[in-house]
Amino acid sequence: MKRQRNRGRVTLASVAAMCAVAALPGQAHAADGPAPYAFDPGAKTVRGAETNAEASELTAGSVYRSGIKPGQKLYYRLNLDDAASAYVSAVVVPKSAGKVAYGDGITISIRDVDDTQCSSEDAIFGSGEFARPIAAYAHRIVEKGNSTCREGGEYNVLIERKSNAPSSPAEWDLELRYASEPAAKGADAQATEAPENWSSASPTPPSGKKKRAGGSSVYEATGLETGEWQDSIAPGQTRFYRVPVDWGQQIFASAALSNNSRSTEYVGNALALSLENPAQGHVEDETLSYSGEPASVALEPLPPVDYRNRFDSASDVSAMRFAGWYYLSVTLSPKVAQFYGDGAIPLRLKISVRNEAQESPYAGAAGIFGVSDEDKDMARSGQSAPQAARSDTMKVVAAAGIGTGSVLVLGLGAWTLLARRRTVPAAVPQGAGAQQQSPYGGPPQAW
Repeated sequence: MKRQRNRGRVTLASVAAMCAVAALPGQAHAADGPAPYAFDPGAKTVRGAETNAEASELTAGSVYRSGIKPGQKLYYRLNLDDAASAYVSAVVVPKSAGKVAYGDGITISIRDVDDTQCSSEDAIFGSGEFARPIAAYAHRIVEKGNSTCREGGEYNVLIERKSNAPSSPAEWDLELRYASEPAAKGADAQATEAPENWSSASPTPPSGKKKRAGGSSVYEATGLETGEWQDSIAPGQTRFYRVPVDWGQQIFASAALSNNSRSTEYVGNALALSLENPAQGHVEDETLSYSGEPASVALEPLPPVDYRNRFDSASDVSAMRFAGWYYLSVTLSPKVAQFYGDGAIPLRLKISVRNEAQESPYAGAAGIFGVSDEDKDMARSGQSAPQAARSDTMKVVAAAGIGTGSVLVLGLGAWTLLARRRTVPAAVPQGAGAQQQSPYGGPPQAW
């Protein structure tokens, strides 16, 4: 009986695992409006310090959740070696009902202990003056010919919020990521200039429409590959997608809104399309206006992914410096609801990834700065990171369930066979008064 109890525990554990998997975050959207930004559940909460001496340390490969108020300047700490390059990004998440103005945003920078700036980048709302997630990163690069911020030791990450008078005074959430880039090898390790020539001609538009719903955050971004994808988007909503782009490959992306017969009112900068690189550095963004007729917008042509792009002075070219998941976000202005209602409008995305993949430039493992076969599978199937994790867990649970079930079937079969053997009557001697004997010897037993 002890074995049966243990088997029961295994079965219950499998059921519990299935329940736990089902409870993992997914891409569900609230029925009464756009879903809020889905922060990475593994993010650690960290408070920015107004003095660098009190700054909390960030560690490579980690995700953090923080916040910043209007006018604040907040510090976080890094401890870096003299070999790996470091990237720290911030996704700015204002409250959905909060007002933002032109020029509102943040500046993120990395600085050494003497306050020498290694790099900085702005994330601003620009002409699309409505609250939505925006992103920027800063980096400390170790490369040939660069003596600034080259030494190992303590560095500071400084995030500064800029808010104009009409803006909401509410605190903005921050989702921080710290990624470490391995050193380059061969010719890339010696490079000091960006490639000069690359094709900017747009590829043939993909054909064959397929439905695929975007996620509610970077963490929940839905995988896409080359193709035409159908979705829908409501006023005030942001949809997130991700596309694996390998070394030597180019990405082309466009977004289109369907017509709407409810009005012909003109809404300027009604939809914002943005692209971020694997370290959440901003690459390119475009907006389109809407007046109830079909409208589309495309990102400007971008160069093939190349390690040497980092030496280009143009920020959009420089951002195409590593392979991995590139993140697309599409936001529909809440102003659209004033004339076209709160309902979702059909959205189409056209994605093209061109060129054959090339060899990684790194001397070590690429980490997030590469494209694996698993990444390609997730893009093909449309999985987000949490969906892929659930799928892997379910496979383990299913394998455990099949194994447990097989053991139970075999065990029950053996038990039945043993019971049958025990019920076979012993040979009864001929003659009156003969008694049935136990098959195991001893006095008569009732079997």
